[in-house]
Amino acid sequence: MSINALLIEDDSDLAEAIADYMELDGFEFDFAYNGSAGLNLALEGRYDIILTDINMPKMDGLDVCQSLRKQGVTTPILMLTARDTLEDKIAGFEVGSDDYLVKPFAMEELKVRLMALVRRAQGSVTSLSVADLKLDLDKHQAVRNAKLLKLSPVCWRMLVMLVRNSPNVVSKAKLEEAWEDEMPSSDSMKAHLFKLRQVVDAPFDSKLIHTVHGIGVVLHGESS
Repeated sequence: MSINALLIEDDSDLAEAIADYMELDGFEFDFAYNGSAGLNLALEGRYDIILTDINMPKMDGLDVCQSLRKQGVTTPILMLTARDTLEDKIAGFEVGSDDYLVKPFAMEELKVRLMALVRRAQGSVTSLSVADLKLDLDKHQAVRNAKLLKLSPVCWRMLVMLVRNSPNVVSKAKLEEAWEDEMPSSDSMKAHLFKLRQVVDAPFDSKLIHTVHGIGVVLHGESS
């Protein structure tokens, strides 16, 4: 399982070190090197976790966090900072951060804290929906227009991935994660996408699953 993370940090060496350390645990990072750029990325993308420094050019991490919360972004935010007073920590939590780690820190502690925040956030989500398609994550059930959809385990995981990322395109490489321990062949990927379309789209008037040639697959409510 991959974890989409945004790292807002003006120290490029530290940012690279964090990404390298977390890569084996499934973290995929986007980077911003000032607060303003980080805010824009956070508003445009869908992330499982956001890490932000506090002292940065253009906009500091406190302002970034406060702005995101005011605009309804609920993604977990962990603040990285050299400020270690109680007042600094309180300030971070007051603007909406979920955790606070003081530099210098051990990479293993950072990883454990990030994983805990991601698990907590994902565990609180029990249903997802796009248009007339609804997923019950606890029961592993998909319903479209009040009709229960019968899906294989691989097709279910592909559908969850597409719905979680909607309306963004999911690459074929990312969809391969639905197979978990094995790498699917090109024919297997095509066959499962066909099966998924037959269940999710074929019986209904409008298509939700669309191929973006050369890029991947997207699920959204408007036919293209």
